[in-house]
Amino acid sequence: MYQNYKVVVNTAAGRRRYMQYLVPPILNADIVDRYDIWVNTRNMVDIEFFKKLAQKYPKVNLVWQPDGVVNGIASINAFYRDCCDKDTIYMKLDDDVVWFEPELFEKMVKFRVDNPEYFLVSPLVINNALSTYLLQVHNKIKLDKYYMSICGERTICFDGWFAADLHDWFMEKYLIAGKYQELYVGKHPMGMARFSINCVLWFGNEMAEFKGEVPGDDEEFLSCIKPTQLGKANCFNGDALIAHFAFGPQREGLDKMDILNRYGKILHDLWKQDESMREIDISVQQMIKKVEAREAELNSLPSPYKCIPKVKVPFFMRLGKKLPERVRCAIRELQRKQRYKFIER
Repeated sequence: MYQNYKVVVNTAAGRRRYMQYLVPPILNADIVDRYDIWVNTRNMVDIEFFKKLAQKYPKVNLVWQPDGVVNGIASINAFYRDCCDKDTIYMKLDDDVVWFEPELFEKMVKFRVDNPEYFLVSPLVINNALSTYLLQVHNKIKLDKYYMSICGERTICFDGWFAADLHDWFMEKYLIAGKYQELYVGKHPMGMARFSINCVLWFGNEMAEFKGEVPGDDEEFLSCIKPTQLGKANCFNGDALIAHFAFGPQREGLDKMDILNRYGKILHDLWKQDESMREIDISVQQMIKKVEAREAELNSLPSPYKCIPKVKVPFFMRLGKKLPERVRCAIRELQRKQRYKFIER
């Protein structure tokens, strides 16, 4: 609770690979009244992990896709219908947010209450195109060239090597050193522009005004279309910070650089210093080991959701799969050797 507002965090889930690092600090946050896990997957091992979380922690509430259909990002929009309670602040976190500062919830809920004129508010996000732009124009980061303020900018949004360099820069220079506050850039309103909603907060009563009906792409609708229709802006709180692991095209490069495991090691070491966090971390890791030990059994169970027909694979992708493996390996090696030092140390 905060100033008579109920605080509900939600995540469209999910992938336990990432959520092992997201869940513990949410469970440990006193200001969070409820954690809604939007079950947006057909993976039965992940679903069993969510069930175990809900069985052990009363704060966890599993929310099933209202239409009984799961289709990746395309089926997320239906969950917003359950995010319309009055006197409630909702905070949506992507399942692959791998780090956030200890005071994040308190800072962002206060910022939300103190700035009711904005439709959505967001913290500053490591690996989010517009947040990277803010770091660039405030001279917090020195990039190899000027990158424009575009949500889908080809390099800072989609290039895995750029993302790996960015995460490496953040971990080595700021996170491990405990100096992440040096990256703060202050308050930044924005309007009529899409941004990646890796972490956003809204008032339930505002969502209730359109019954949580979010047509099509939830990110385009909530970050751009709806606030424009309402004549409202969104706002970055550049004095609160999180780290978002990856956009889809970035994952291969990040995995080759072992970025996720490096975050994991930093977090496990940090959480050992706090008894409550240490206990939650151990519990979550034990749950993951138990469900993964039953992987074959769980994957044989029927999914609670309907099957979606597979989308036809584009011609160029089908063609690529027909190339001999040695040719595909050579192409990947050439890509790996490309320059991926985008940031001046």
